[in-house]
Parts: sequence; C-alpha cells; structure tokens
Amino acid sequence: MKLVLGDFADERVLDLLRYHLAGMHANSPAGHVHALDLSGLDRPDVSFWTVWDGDDLMGCGAIKFLSADQAELKSMRTYEHHLRKGVGRALLIHLIDVARAKGIKRVSLETGSGDAFEPALALYRTYGFQNGEAFSDYVGSDFNQFLHLDI
Repeated sequence: MKLVLGDFADERVLDLLRYHLAGMHANSPAGHVHALDLSGLDRPDVSFWTVWDGDDLMGCGAIKFLSADQAELKSMRTYEHHLRKGVGRALLIHLIDVARAKGIKRVSLETGSGDAFEPALALYRTYGFQNGEAFSDYVGSDFNQFLHLDI
C-alpha cells in the first residue's frame, strides 16, 4: 500500500471522487451532505491523498487546514472491494501525521449518522476521536455529528 498526493488529472482519482459523492448522497438526506467535490479539494488549504496497491486505486482522504492550529478530515473513502484491507486506517494515521507535522493541535471531522457510518466511526474512536460540538460553519442536526482529536 502506497500513499501519494492525489493527482486531479488522473481519471481514476476523479472516478473515486464521484464514487465518494454518490455514496454520501445515498446515505444522507439532501441538504445534509458536506463532502467536498473537486473544486473543494483542489485548493491550497487542502492536502488530498490517495492510497494505491500498484496501479489499483484503493481510497482517498484529505485534510483541510482551518487555522494555524485546527484542521478537518474530509473525503475519506475506500472502494467497497478494498474494505477491511487497512486503507482507512493507513489514511487516518497519515493525515494525523500530516496535521502533527504542521503543528496542528486539533483535528476535527463532520460525518453522518446511522448504520452506514458505524465502521468509520469505530475507526475514528479507536484513534481517540471523541464526540463534540459543531465547528467551522457546520450546524448540527439529526443527520450529522462531530468528532475531535486533540494532538
């Protein structure tokens, strides 16, 4: 498994982003999806990473720098046929390391609620993320939740 900065000129990366957005829309009601599309990921305040097994794209994830000491995890997605291979874990560890290297003190994330989100929530909690308050421009609802990790 190899982690590299995402290349938005690679059609395989764009296909994974489309897969990610479709999955988010399938599991969250309209108006409650806060996943970033290409325009939200291809920005200087976002570091977007992909995970590969040779030429096979397995997953992606991003970290958005909100301030000098806070960052947000975004667009974590593993292709279904690569689940339970450690892709999400590798991305999470890597993104926390990226945050730590930049001097970030808190990593936060907004995610959905419901059964579809339980595997990701279990992973986040394994690494110390805890439920908390809304942050940035988010507003809490029955369809989302917020997790934070102090590093």
